[in-house]
Amino acid sequence: MTIRHRTKIPAIPAFPAVAAALLLAGGVAADLAGPQPYMGLPLFSAAPLVACALLSFRAGLLFVVLACLTSVLLDLYLGRPVAALLVDLADVLTTSFLALAVNRILARQGRRLAQARDVAEIAQRAVLPDPPRRAGPVAVAARYVAADTEARIGGDLYAVQSTPFGVRAIIGDVRGKGLGAVSTVSVLIGAFRVEAESAASPADLADRLDAALARGGTTDGWEDFTTAVLVQISPDGRTAHVCNRGHPPPYLVHERAVRALEPSSHAVPLGMRLPGTAADGAAPTDVFPLPEGASLLLVTDGVTEARDARGVFYDPCRRLPPGVYAHPRRLVDALVRDVSCWTGGRNQDDMAVLALKRVRAGGG
Repeated sequence: MTIRHRTKIPAIPAFPAVAAALLLAGGVAADLAGPQPYMGLPLFSAAPLVACALLSFRAGLLFVVLACLTSVLLDLYLGRPVAALLVDLADVLTTSFLALAVNRILARQGRRLAQARDVAEIAQRAVLPDPPRRAGPVAVAARYVAADTEARIGGDLYAVQSTPFGVRAIIGDVRGKGLGAVSTVSVLIGAFRVEAESAASPADLADRLDAALARGGTTDGWEDFTTAVLVQISPDGRTAHVCNRGHPPPYLVHERAVRALEPSSHAVPLGMRLPGTAADGAAPTDVFPLPEGASLLLVTDGVTEARDARGVFYDPCRRLPPGVYAHPRRLVDALVRDVSCWTGGRNQDDMAVLALKRVRAGGG
């Protein structure tokens, strides 16, 4: 069976089309009321230029035809000689042909840029797949929001995995952007998938990720590093073991409050350990109770460093409504909406959000 698709005619953007039409109208008025001949000629030439630069090829071609017809008809109405009419038409056509050529060049560059962005997005999705919706005693939801909609590639990361020790999760932020950051993300996610199955504790897992970064050659001393939080939720879902390596703390969202789970002591980010530093005990693990129905909210600094018009940083403890969210996806949606409201829709940095909710056995 052959499925035929109707060709949808794209809508012409209002402002560029109105601007080009006003230039044509201005050209007519200038020729009719102006003190000198040819007063409207620059406006007739400018109308196709504006249309071709800002609209589609078909829309630009439409304004080219309109500009040529308007110029010819106006010269005939004013009784100008054929030579003057041809000169006016030649001027409009010359500008129009150049404008159409520019339109094709811009369209070709736009397609190439779109292809490059799509390839970058596919590469990032390959190294940062969506986490499972359920892992052990927790339901899972995640969201990645790019600060610039044109740049779909960055260094924020997250992953969730069921292990013999319970559910383990990581959220992190690689210094920098672009393919270098994605390379580091790939190393960290790959190492997390392997080492989470055997590392004795979240701190031990962080040490192994440090070693993986060193082996992968993705760090350069103090210049390249990754802030991260590693979480382990016990098999019964009652406790959360948190190892913080220089990252914004997780938040415990429950019925009455949203509370930051601050580390008992601060540790350096992944990739910043000095040569010869002992691994054992370098990053302590803090244990927090996880009440039934509570959620753990892990974020990157795109959330905590989001600023409003006065330059005030976003604080989930003050802004995010507490409560028992039916699904962690709703918690993620609420946070993303509130951050966007706080910044007026102008996010300054990429934002990754990971929510883990303790649920009853067999619950959704």
